[in-house]
Order: sequence, then structure tokens, then C-alpha cells
Amino acid sequence: MSSERGPDLPPVADRVLLDAGSIAERVRELGAAIAEDHAGEDLRLITVLRGGAMFLADLCRAVDASLQLDYMAVSSYVGGAPGAVRITKDLDDDIEGAAVIVVEDIIDTGLTLNYVLSMLRARKPASLGVCTLLDKDVRRIVDLPVTYRGFSIPDRFVIGYGLDLGGLYRNLPYVATVRDEAIV
Repeated sequence: MSSERGPDLPPVADRVLLDAGSIAERVRELGAAIAEDHAGEDLRLITVLRGGAMFLADLCRAVDASLQLDYMAVSSYVGGAPGAVRITKDLDDDIEGAAVIVVEDIIDTGLTLNYVLSMLRARKPASLGVCTLLDKDVRRIVDLPVTYRGFSIPDRFVIGYGLDLGGLYRNLPYVATVRDEAIV
């Protein structure tokens, strides 16, 4: 982990929270753990677009096992209850009987992930786990089974490594905290 303000830090950011090297090392460790835990299984890694795509790409290359990838997209219902979401892109493949791991970039309140997990459970996978790069557990509203956790982070808005602010900064190779006044 790093706490230095680097010269390439965008103006909306305070500091680098996790540098690229720390992220890469932790992704390798998570991939090794997943490969060991799911050896010989019909393994499926699923992410919710868009934020999880970068983490999924690196994580799947760190898993030394045969696996399949799939993607979902969800959005909040406008005016709906907290955690009410709708699926805007569903899985392409059937997951019944498979070992499924939902790969998340960050877990905050857990409401959206809780909905996604309940929907996936109904499709009868052999097992259903969660792998998150970032866990902001201080904000958790629902109890979630996080099987693989990259980093626990403080209650700060973050950008980089797939996480955005207004659609920008997903391409940063590190995770940085955002200045409070930059959050709209």
C-alpha cells in the first residue's frame, strides 16, 4: 500500500491508496487461492459490469485452472427501494451445477450484490462465492459471504483500477482516494 501523492495523480485525487504493485501481488494471491480451492471443478467467474472488468481480466489470468467467464450488468431502479435493481445484461451461459464466483471491484453497502447473489442462487450453482478487490465493510448494510477479499479500505470514495468518477479514471493502474470537494 502507498500513501504518497504521485506526479501523475489526477487533480480530483488526494493520494494513492493502493499502488499497482500491491494490487498485482494481491491479485496473484487471490488467483492462487481460487485455483487451489476449486481444482477440478466447473469454475465460472462472473463480474458485474463495468467496474469489475479490469479486476476480472487480471484475476482470471492469475487462476491456474480451467474456467469460464461471464458478465452481468445491473442498474438501480429509479425511485425504487434501496437495493432495488434491474438486470440490464444477463449471463450468457447456464450456471447450474457450476462453482460460481462473483468477482467485484468493490463492495460497499452490499445491497446490489445481495440481490445478484439471490438471483444467482436460484439458478442452482454447485457453489456460490464472492471475490472482491476492495471491501468497504464499514458501510455494509447486509451480511454477505465474502470468500476472497483483496483489501479492506476506509470509508472514502476511490477511483482507479476499474473504479470511476463520472465515467473517468477507470484506466488508472492504482487505486486513489478522491478529494471530498471533487465528489458531486
